[in-house]
Amino acid sequence: MDRDSNIYTFLFSAIMVIIVAATLATSATSLEEIQNENVRKEKMQNILSTIGIEVEREKAPEIYNNYIVEELALVSDGSIDKDIDAFTLKLNLEIKKPIKEQRFPLYLAQVDSLKYYIVPLRGSGLWDAIWGYIALEADKNTIKGAVFDHKAETAGLGAEITQKWFLDRFVGEKIFNDNDELVGISVSKTNNDPNGMDKDDNEVDAISGATITGDGVTNMIKERLQNYLSYFNNKNEIIAYQN
Repeated sequence: MDRDSNIYTFLFSAIMVIIVAATLATSATSLEEIQNENVRKEKMQNILSTIGIEVEREKAPEIYNNYIVEELALVSDGSIDKDIDAFTLKLNLEIKKPIKEQRFPLYLAQVDSLKYYIVPLRGSGLWDAIWGYIALEADKNTIKGAVFDHKAETAGLGAEITQKWFLDRFVGEKIFNDNDELVGISVSKTNNDPNGMDKDDNEVDAISGATITGDGVTNMIKERLQNYLSYFNNKNEIIAYQN
């Protein structure tokens, strides 16, 4: 075939496009698998962090099962859907469904003789999604720890929800008020306890200049937790925890 012909040029270009496309597709598939594995490890790392187990992302799978004793997919009535793998549930998809069709992941942890309930969170910040995990002590009221993350909050403002000094404000706070009503935790710019000494006020001090992101955290915590009340109020739920 004449290399100077239009047909040769067309065929050569077509072959090169196919080769490059195949190479990119293979690379993308390989990278996707690596990315998914990193997401899985980071998820384990964050869950462990809420109960005070700090570990590097790569080592999280090695010790995850040492502390997480059960992964449950709850129905809105408090029952357990045993046909669903709770760890693989994606809240960004679940929250788009009607409440009765949603499944709510719950991680049950044990550190020495202490038991914890870890609830995944997802909501909206100023610019996009925010999410995280919150761990409750055995009383299902006192916060053991929390982890938050975001997609596009403002650096130095809303993005500060990921910082340890902000997360530490939640430790020891209560999600129920004195009347046993679920009120969650308010991220309040009018909080009269900026040093976080009062753990029964259901409030933490807000981040200056990040009111909307703080409101998003407030709403996210209460909205997600209220879906677990049926399970928490079930006198028989501890049986599942012990098995």
